[in-house]
Amino acid sequence: MQKTELINNHKNVLFSVNNLRKYFPLKKKSIFQKEQLYVHANESITLDIYEGETFGLVGESGSGKSTFGRTLIQLYDQTSGSTLYYGNTLAEIAPKYVQKVINNIKNDFPKYKEELQKFTDLKAELEAETDVNKRHALEERVLNSQRDYENKHLNLPRIVGGLLVHSDLDEVSNLLNKEYKLQVEIADFNKKILDLETKKTNPKVALKPQALEKVNKEIEELKNSISVKEEELSSAQSETEALRTACSTHEEFELYEGYRNNGIDLSKLEYEEMRRLRADVQIIFQDPYSSLDPRLTVGQIIGEGLIAHGKFKNENSSEYNQYVQDIMEECGLAPYFIHRYPHQFSGGQRQRIGIARALALRPKFIVCDEAVSALDVSIQSQIINLLQDLKEQFNLTYLFITHDLSVVKYISDRIGVMYLGNIVELADSDTIFADAKHPYTRALLQAIPRTDVGSQELQILEGDVPSAVTPPEGCRFNTRCKYAHERCFNFEPALQEVDPGHFVACHLMDDPEFKFDDVI
Repeated sequence: MQKTELINNHKNVLFSVNNLRKYFPLKKKSIFQKEQLYVHANESITLDIYEGETFGLVGESGSGKSTFGRTLIQLYDQTSGSTLYYGNTLAEIAPKYVQKVINNIKNDFPKYKEELQKFTDLKAELEAETDVNKRHALEERVLNSQRDYENKHLNLPRIVGGLLVHSDLDEVSNLLNKEYKLQVEIADFNKKILDLETKKTNPKVALKPQALEKVNKEIEELKNSISVKEEELSSAQSETEALRTACSTHEEFELYEGYRNNGIDLSKLEYEEMRRLRADVQIIFQDPYSSLDPRLTVGQIIGEGLIAHGKFKNENSSEYNQYVQDIMEECGLAPYFIHRYPHQFSGGQRQRIGIARALALRPKFIVCDEAVSALDVSIQSQIINLLQDLKEQFNLTYLFITHDLSVVKYISDRIGVMYLGNIVELADSDTIFADAKHPYTRALLQAIPRTDVGSQELQILEGDVPSAVTPPEGCRFNTRCKYAHERCFNFEPALQEVDPGHFVACHLMDDPEFKFDDVI
């Protein structure tokens, strides 16, 4: 998928995923086994998730949906690729990987430029090639080349941008390092202020007037220090901007400047850095039984994250209890349930507890991992309506994972269809159901029981999903696709935009005369 539109206008994008891969290593069967085998759970997934939308993700069991949701929010370590998050800025978080990129500008830029040139040369070769078979092979090489250089080096132009064309990269590195270190100092000062403000309000430590005065004085001193550092940062940023303006006349400036943006690459964050962002990204688990600790009360389950993130220091305070009870009411739970245990609730009530726990930190994004699949149909509709109400009330963004197409049609703004770790089709909900273009998507739609199509029989998708350890060459759906031809068995299809906002990974889309021999 081309990222040009995102790079130029990413204000409404919350997540931008590029070439995400997640592999799980398999235990070797014997000491004599040389090759390390992996489960290819997610393979080169590229997509955007926009603020305020519900992005539905569908596919058969074992397609990698839940793995993607957990990898997206870094509950699983990402094998490769980038996951850019725009809910905070680089300046606010000041992640350590930024300084690593800045320090290695001089060493990494020649490698990046070489990889980019290889990709550019391959594209030119592809455009000039007229032989059909050679074009197919070149298309795959272009796709792999692009993934390689993006996975290895794309954080470099994202952070440095057009300054890469400057003749003295040491000067660029020093200037950007100055900015970064000031941002780190400001972030540290703000954290200290937050800790002191929490200390002031902690009912367990009732500060005496003299101690309270000392804390207030520390806070005032820290605020003054922040003002000084902000002035220094503004001056440093002016220097950087002046240098960027001087570089803008260079013919390659726009090439690198086009990639520069303020997204935080979650896949590069250290544990503590990602932990700070956990308040922004939460998850509702599939099983409302095993996902709740039976030893904790409802109040403790919902408030566990609040204590861990320092929102409240004392779970016995009246403010804490009132906050938890308010969240319970928002999720349809009676406040007097606060001291009960999970075994005293039904499945639907337990899932409401799971939703309340995810909502407690007021996140911006929630992964709903098969959040209704374990519930009765009547309860499913209540939970879905609750999720919709909470989304509107708190301006939430959802990744809604399910295998039920009827559910995803109702709740989702856009839908991604996943097969064996790959996104095979992506479009808005109405387009998926009215004009599906991938054979797998069409097969899923034809398997939905319905009452409005006369005598049309259900068409079941035959065959099993291949092994994710040794997936098929070329298109991963070729073992079950009745339209598969030679190209499908040899070359991987790229996810390409066939209509505005409608992306499909299928070689059939390259044949303008192709038509499906069935209807949805």
